[in-house]
Amino acid sequence: MDTTPAPALDAPSTGTLSSDERDAILDAVRDFAATEFAPHTLEWDAEKHFPRDVLRRAGELGLGGVYVNDDVGGAGLSRADAVAIFEELAYGDPTVTAYITIHNMVAWMIDTYGTSAQRERWLPSLVAMDDLGAYCLTEPGAGSDAAAITTSAIRHGDTYVLTGVKQFISGAGEASVYVVMARTGEPGARGISAFIVPADSEGLSFGPNEKKMGWNAQPTRAVILDEVRVPAENLLGGEGRGFSIAMNALNGGRLNIATCSIGGARWALDRAISYVHERFTFGEALAEKQSVVFAVADMATELEVARLLVRDAATALDAKTPDAATRCAMAKRFATDVGFRVANESLQLHGGYGYLQDYGIEKVVRDLRVHQILEGTNEIMRLIVGRSVLAA
Repeated sequence: MDTTPAPALDAPSTGTLSSDERDAILDAVRDFAATEFAPHTLEWDAEKHFPRDVLRRAGELGLGGVYVNDDVGGAGLSRADAVAIFEELAYGDPTVTAYITIHNMVAWMIDTYGTSAQRERWLPSLVAMDDLGAYCLTEPGAGSDAAAITTSAIRHGDTYVLTGVKQFISGAGEASVYVVMARTGEPGARGISAFIVPADSEGLSFGPNEKKMGWNAQPTRAVILDEVRVPAENLLGGEGRGFSIAMNALNGGRLNIATCSIGGARWALDRAISYVHERFTFGEALAEKQSVVFAVADMATELEVARLLVRDAATALDAKTPDAATRCAMAKRFATDVGFRVANESLQLHGGYGYLQDYGIEKVVRDLRVHQILEGTNEIMRLIVGRSVLAA
């Protein structure tokens, strides 16, 4: 029997992970999701509970900085490894996993574009998930048209004064660190900069927790900046770079939310497979009926195609290929559409029982629906892909 301990997620070997190392990490993540997420997911949803204690334990496993460099405590893994990890987490709970991916995106932005001082100041506690991060781009009047944001950042000596409102911000009110996109210059994308804003900044406040269709286990609030003074040293990446930073972050964010859809839908499909074997109608199991066989075949096939598309895009992002953004958009659109469709069909196969909260299927349907909207709506993904293809 092999007694070699599984490698910790926060201490990978140098270079590319071996298949054994990767399998051991995924086993550890599956165990974590099965013990820390799955038993509580319905309760968290019903009570709108944000499990900060579980997130700290996720940080101990290394899940707070999956692709953050190891000199500040991150795991330093590839995007290809990350999507596999997030799929296993999402199998346990897609909502909490989706927040973990957003937190990882914030940490990656600081790791990639931050100065040495910024990285040393903010990342160790973010990686440990002692502090939580939030990504502030969307505004009440600027959703898909992100370049039209109006939140302003006016420089006064050694500080910037930020004023504006951000909408639909995951983790708002619970996070300690906010990466905020604000306008420092001309209209359009080139006038946007990124700032690291601490939660205790004077003038920073939050709207009420939104009442949502799903994603109840993570808070979603408006972030209100009323002349918030931020030290100039908190400018991330230099003036005018905010839009490109935000878009580069969203490439990975789109893969992350796509793989959360795959993990959640795979859980729903597994429940449906068990159910159709156990449920008998007209003298035979549902699993014996051709219509059910065909439905399950299509669901399994589409999920596998979605997984391969996401992994292909992750490999492109790791390699920084010229078409990486297009591949991420393709993967996001396809995987989130498929994830919702598979979850919804799994509910249908359960009949009336699928509509009951105790079975958990309706929760996953509600949770996955928003994935077709956030990180860029799927209509915007089609625009990105179509324009790229037509320009080739």
